[in-house]
Amino acid sequence: MKPGKFQIFPHRLGFFPYLWLVYLSLPIYQLVSFETGWKLYIGYMMVGLFLVTYRQLYFAEGKPSFFNWLLLQMLIIFIFCMVYEGNYLFMGFFTANFIGWYSDHQKFRTAFILFVLVETIPLIYHLNQIWNPGLLYTIPFMVIMMLSPFGIRSMNRRQKLEQELAQANEQIHNLIKGEERMRIARDLHDTLGHTLSLITLKSQLVEKLVDVNAEQARLEAREIQNTSRAALRQVRELVSDMRTATLTEELKEARIILQSADIELTHEGNPRYEGIPDTAHNILSLCLREAVTNVVKHSGASRCHLSFGQSESEWMLLVKDNGIGVPPGTDGQATREKNGLKGMSERLALIGGTMKIISEEGTLLTVQVPIVIKNRKECEAG
Repeated sequence: MKPGKFQIFPHRLGFFPYLWLVYLSLPIYQLVSFETGWKLYIGYMMVGLFLVTYRQLYFAEGKPSFFNWLLLQMLIIFIFCMVYEGNYLFMGFFTANFIGWYSDHQKFRTAFILFVLVETIPLIYHLNQIWNPGLLYTIPFMVIMMLSPFGIRSMNRRQKLEQELAQANEQIHNLIKGEERMRIARDLHDTLGHTLSLITLKSQLVEKLVDVNAEQARLEAREIQNTSRAALRQVRELVSDMRTATLTEELKEARIILQSADIELTHEGNPRYEGIPDTAHNILSLCLREAVTNVVKHSGASRCHLSFGQSESEWMLLVKDNGIGVPPGTDGQATREKNGLKGMSERLALIGGTMKIISEEGTLLTVQVPIVIKNRKECEAG
C-alpha cells in the first residue's frame, strides 16, 4: 500500500470483510426496536466504535496493537450485554474470528479466556431471563462461537504451512536450477572446451599444410569433420540430460548400458513411487543414472542389482554390484570425488536425502529420501 492511500479494508482480502458487516445490522435493529433516549444514542456510538475496532483489527494483524483493539471490542460486547440485554452476545462471532488469527499458543489462550469471561458472565447475569425466547435462541450459537476460534486457528495454520511448503518447493526448484546450470557449465568446459580447442589447432595445421602437403591437409580436414561431429553429439547429450528424468526411463536406459558392458541386470520393487514429487523423482533418476554409469566405468562387475523401495517415512533406492568394491579408506571421500558422487550427494541434500556407499561383496549404494508428512509439521507448529 502506498503511503497516504486510504483503504477501508485490505485489498488482498477482497469482499470478505464487507460480508461480515451485514451482521452489524442486528445490534442496530435491537437498538432501534427496544431502546430510546440516551441508551439509544450511546448504543449507536458503541456500534460505531465497534465498527472501528473491526476495521483496525484487519490492519493490526501481527502487531502489538492487535490485542488492544481486540480488548476494546470485547469491552463493547460486555457493556452491551450487561447494560442492555443478553441478545448482544452474538456480536462475539466477530471477536471469535479474530482470536483464531493468533498463531502463538500463549496469546491465543489468553485472548480466548478473556473472550469466554466476556460471554459467560453476562449469560449468568441474565439467568433470570433464561426462558426468554431471544436469549434461549442465543445459547446454541454460543457453543458454536466458543468452538470457532479453534477451527479458524487450525485453518489459518494449515494455510500457513501450505504456503511455507510452497515456498520451500520453490526454493528447491531454484537450487536445482542453479545446480544444473553449474553442471552444464562444467560439462561444456570439460567436453566442448577441449574439442573446440582441438578443432582450432587442427584448422591452423591445415592452413599450414595446404600448400606443403595437400594429402596430409585433407586427412587433417577429415579429422576436423569427425571431431566436429563428436562435438555435435556431445551437445545433444547435454541437451538430453537437461530433460526431466524418470526412474522408469532410467531403468530402461540402465538395462541397455549394462547389457552393452556385458553386465547382468536384475531389479526388484516398483520404480513408480507413490506420491513422489517431480523434484524428488528427477533427483532420484539422476542418482540412478550416475550410479549405473559408475558400475560400468569403475566396478569391473558382472552383475548389478537394483532395488526400489518405499516405506511410510522414505523412498529408497539400492544399487548393488559384485565388482571390486570401494577402495579402503576412512570415509570414501576420494572415491566420491573420483566417481562424481559428490554431485549426487549435493543433489540429494536439496531434498533432505542421504546416500551411503559400503563394500559388501562388491559395492552397495543406498539412497534414502524422506517423505515429507504435513501432519508432522503441524504438530511441531502447535
